[in-house]
Amino acid sequence: MSEKTLIEINGVNMEVDLRYAKRVDELRIGDRVKVLIKSAYSAHEVHPGVIVGFEPFKELPTIVVAYIKDNYGTAELKFLHYNAKSDGAEIVAAADEDFHPDRDRIMAHFDRQIAAKLREVETIQEQRRYFELNFRQYWERVAPPAPKHEPEVLEG
Repeated sequence: MSEKTLIEINGVNMEVDLRYAKRVDELRIGDRVKVLIKSAYSAHEVHPGVIVGFEPFKELPTIVVAYIKDNYGTAELKFLHYNAKSDGAEIVAAADEDFHPDRDRIMAHFDRQIAAKLREVETIQEQRRYFELNFRQYWERVAPPAPKHEPEVLEG
């Protein structure tokens, strides 16, 4: 029993045996891709990604893909190292124009994360200043004052 089907490629009708058909994609750095992340615990997820590099390892050539995991108000930049041993993921060229990440929403999420971390840094700096000012009595009583060194003046 043959599993042949008729397909059209650039206006040429071809009969193809699907048992032996292979998908061949040409990918370049900067190309948009769809990343399918397979999960044993939940539904598979498709994420927008971009090819960011190729690692030409002799034993295991690898494609490096940056992708956005965009779920319910969070956005996370992740990297996939895709090669022949990648069981939990697949990539395909993103040919359709309707699969775009929401740039403004993702940028706003990153901005909120940055603002939260800056507030955290400010809080730690305030705690450090408070400690320096109010706890100096502890080390002033115990440690003798450090000798002051005058810079040497070289005469020439």
